[in-house]
Formats: sequence, structure tokens, C-alpha cells
Amino acid sequence: MCHVYASTDPQRYESTTRSVRLQGCVTSVRLENEFWEILDGLAAEQDLSTARFISQLHDEVIAERGAVPNLASLLRV
Repeated sequence: MCHVYASTDPQRYESTTRSVRLQGCVTSVRLENEFWEILDGLAAEQDLSTARFISQLHDEVIAERGAVPNLASLLRV
């Protein structure tokens, strides 16, 4: 089992920071590349940029729950 993790390409779990505008303010989000690839794909399916997709997701969570305490964690799940 450990071999599965040990043999993983380090590029997949390396982190990248991107800027996103949320409610008019620019913020940075740092995620592992694997998560960025998933978000890029989801955004493309919606014909949105990844930044716009994240902004819409953020706005929907704010509307439903009133706050997003940890955006990076939200994006991972």
C-alpha cells in the first residue's frame, strides 16, 4: 500500500498559489496541483474560467451558509 503513495509523481502533490477575486477582493488560494487540475476540469465543463468557477462556488456557499471559514478546504472536498 505504501508503494502506491511513495510512487506518486511529486508534481501531483506540489502546491501552487493562484489569485482569485471574491466579492471584489483579490485573495490567494494555495492548493496541490491535483486539486487545481480537477477544478480546471469542472470549470471548463461549465464554460467558466477556474477563477470565475471558484467565485461562483464561494458566492453560493455564502448565500446558503453565510460564511466560508476555509476556502482551500472547501475546494478540496
